[in-house]
Amino acid sequence: MWTDPVTGRQAFLVIDRLIRGLASGGLRMREGCTYEEVRRLAAAMSVKEALHHNPADRHIPMGGAKGGIDCDPLSDEAPGVLARFLSFIRSYLENNWATGDDLGTTTEAIEDVLDGLGIDGCIAPVMRVVDDPIAARKRFDEAFSVEVGGIGLAELVGGCGVAEAVLAALDKDGIPRNTATAVVQGFGSMGGATARFLHEAGVRVVGIADVHGTVANPDGLPVEDMLRDRLRHGLVNRERLRAGDVLLDRDDWLALQADVLVPAAASYAIHAQNESRISARYIVEAANLPVTADAEASLHKNGVLTIPDVVANSGTNAWWWWIVFGDVLPEAAPSFAKIRTSLRSLVTETLDLAAETGTTPREAAHRVAEARRETLALRPELS
Repeated sequence: MWTDPVTGRQAFLVIDRLIRGLASGGLRMREGCTYEEVRRLAAAMSVKEALHHNPADRHIPMGGAKGGIDCDPLSDEAPGVLARFLSFIRSYLENNWATGDDLGTTTEAIEDVLDGLGIDGCIAPVMRVVDDPIAARKRFDEAFSVEVGGIGLAELVGGCGVAEAVLAALDKDGIPRNTATAVVQGFGSMGGATARFLHEAGVRVVGIADVHGTVANPDGLPVEDMLRDRLRHGLVNRERLRAGDVLLDRDDWLALQADVLVPAAASYAIHAQNESRISARYIVEAANLPVTADAEASLHKNGVLTIPDVVANSGTNAWWWWIVFGDVLPEAAPSFAKIRTSLRSLVTETLDLAAETGTTPREAAHRVAEARRETLALRPELS
């Protein structure tokens, strides 16, 4: 734990485990961020890394870590707090912790600070284990310069993975895409991208929620138009809504009739006090920790399956390292293809194991991760 000498704000770095001296995980900033929250996120990162271990890939999974800053990211003091915290933990950033953006931060802002500290970017620690650090950095920079429809590829890969997790669940249940419905809470980079890929796949997005409320239409929302008109900070432009679009309260997205709910905003959005409103078949976690443990257990008893964040939103982290290690070209088509293949396989395996063992998908995902770690331990590079 670190306390900022200027503002009194607190920040946390938790390294859950190291593999080859390395751990991967983002840095978040939000008012009220706690040590326990960061600890849970770091543990989840260890699972995400393990789940994407493929002996055929050059990428060797790392351990998990997470950083968190208790500060409003939109406040005037936020940039200074970020800079001072990163300066305080610079040795970890140079040697152990490969980080990036998370809730309330951007990779660009983090890298600007690291550049001022003389650290070669967010992925600096990983450069000592890649075959060609110059080529790896070049691939990484190229990938972050790619745009698809005016949006950066790096902003789209996470939503592509979440959408594929949704589609894999629907396909497993035999629900046709052209009759399936979904609600997305959060319309920023993750929520917006998820909505876009679901819409492209033929799923009807019947509700989108932001901090100001929920926009709903049982006939489906015009996702592409809403993305084009989207305001800063992931806000729906309510001046451009159509006849038939209904404005509801902020938490009413929970009760909308849909096959899938996608919480893609804040942590702990679904909890014991509101989970009874949900009638969807699936909750697919695009955000980190959006469903509390007690709510998830209650929902599971009532037949609502939660595809956990360690599975559903793991595509972004995996994509970073596939690019760096050269498992995928820094281009849109191969990036989307590998994410879709990996997420579909992972969701199917997780749901199959959950059904076979009578456990939740989260418990099944942790079992899959442990099996991956056993395989990982046999790699000669780690001996």
